[in-house]
Amino acid sequence: MNDNVLTLNQGLIGPDGRPLAVPKIDAAPAPEDIPIEERGLQLPIPKGYRLLCAIPEASDFLGKSGLIKSEATKKVEENSTVVLFVLAVGDMAYKDETRFPTGPWCKEGDFILTRAYAGTRFMIHGREFRIINDDTVEGVVLDPRGYTRA
Repeated sequence: MNDNVLTLNQGLIGPDGRPLAVPKIDAAPAPEDIPIEERGLQLPIPKGYRLLCAIPEASDFLGKSGLIKSEATKKVEENSTVVLFVLAVGDMAYKDETRFPTGPWCKEGDFILTRAYAGTRFMIHGREFRIINDDTVEGVVLDPRGYTRA
């Protein structure tokens, strides 16, 4: 049970009556101000049975027509994608032999098929990432080109 109390001035008070300090998070620096080799260090490390996935960038062109997609169209396609790229696998992912008797369903570096909007969605420097559960993987995709949400 949590014994902390929220006071009228929005301060947290611990069970011993002393105020609890919550650290303030400053505004993030612009991506161009962070060296490229340090940007990946800001990605979270998936814990437990979770997978860290990146959203593949949408194509700039509409099929073979050569028409250029608007930024809004590309954003909608990226947000609702069903194909993700696995960046990292949590320490307990696919360890339950009763649920995964044949072993892991995917590994780091795989493109996977999952449900649209699956997982915890977050942005870092304008790029969307997701943390999904290991059992939400519905298949491994060898060539992700051409996959769209139906």
